[in-house]
Amino acid sequence: MSVSPGSPPRRRAAVVGTGAIAGGSHLPALRAHADRVELVAAVDVDPQRLDAFRTQAGERVAGYTSVEAMLDAERPELVLIGTPPALHRDQTVAALKAGAWVLCEKPLTLSLAEYDDIAAAEEASGAYAAVVFQHRYGSGALHARQLITSGALGAPLVAHCQTTWHRDAAYYAAPWRGTWAGEGGGPTMGHGIHQYDLLLHLLGEWEEIRAMAARLVHDTESEDVSTALVRFRGGALATVVNSVLSPDEVSRIRVDCADATVELTHLYGHTNDSWVYTPAPHVPSERATAWRTPAHDVPSSHTAQLGALLDAYDTGVRPPGSGRDARATLEFAAALYKAAFTGRSVHAGEIGPGDPFYAAMHGEHPDWAPKERA
Repeated sequence: MSVSPGSPPRRRAAVVGTGAIAGGSHLPALRAHADRVELVAAVDVDPQRLDAFRTQAGERVAGYTSVEAMLDAERPELVLIGTPPALHRDQTVAALKAGAWVLCEKPLTLSLAEYDDIAAAEEASGAYAAVVFQHRYGSGALHARQLITSGALGAPLVAHCQTTWHRDAAYYAAPWRGTWAGEGGGPTMGHGIHQYDLLLHLLGEWEEIRAMAARLVHDTESEDVSTALVRFRGGALATVVNSVLSPDEVSRIRVDCADATVELTHLYGHTNDSWVYTPAPHVPSERATAWRTPAHDVPSSHTAQLGALLDAYDTGVRPPGSGRDARATLEFAAALYKAAFTGRSVHAGEIGPGDPFYAAMHGEHPDWAPKERA
């Protein structure tokens, strides 16, 4: 494919992990940005799965069963990681050391300690690692954030964040699911993290969290439901629910501001029509008209996030969804677990080296930490 004069060269990309998320989300994103990025390699420990992905890619994509061998041979500029969570830290650090930028599926790491390992690798290499939080992207989310942060809707006062999904026993048949070592946690880490990441993106820094968690159905190490009450630095109060026990599945965020209610209702992705703005009775109609959704409808997606990352790469700046920004979402998860397992409120910034919840989301709590197997 030709590149127009003066435009940045196509970036060489590799995919690590060729399962459903790679074929269903990363590959379409790469194709959508084919004028800016070229898929040159794929890595998977399963040769059959790797071959199937390479066939699906429909390009001359080199195949590897080792991340290190791929990095050494191909020297990609961008690595997209879609492996199970326990592998993310080491694979991300390896890519960063090779000078590649990284876009990794959530959670980027299983703990704040692991995240800080990645921050150190970024510092040493000059490359960056971003986590896939695709619900932040797209025209609807961008529009809502601009309205809320600019004060156009008045001060945020009350919010609800709901991830009520359903996962059966077959879902947990994968040996790494439902374990701390394999997944880092339950729906708080693996499912609801998308919605409360978007909530944090809309409302900013949180100040205090109180929470509960339980195993009500599934025989797992981690929870299958958690709930939280959150106070934001700006004063807003929020509820957060993360569940895999809910037959009627929905993802929802509602923010009640002084002058309007903003509601997002979807499941795994949103468009402009997923967002609804309801003005307060005192708001004149011409002001409410200005809140209508933007003219262009860009769905939330890996495609939208990859475009933002490529923009950052081309200008040499830290990409969105990385650094302190992404760490704040992981800190929220750790604080929710700590609040739930200790029964006390947790404040932003209190979990650091020496705190058991810094090293693992279970915090070595006797009722929740992994049990030694006989």
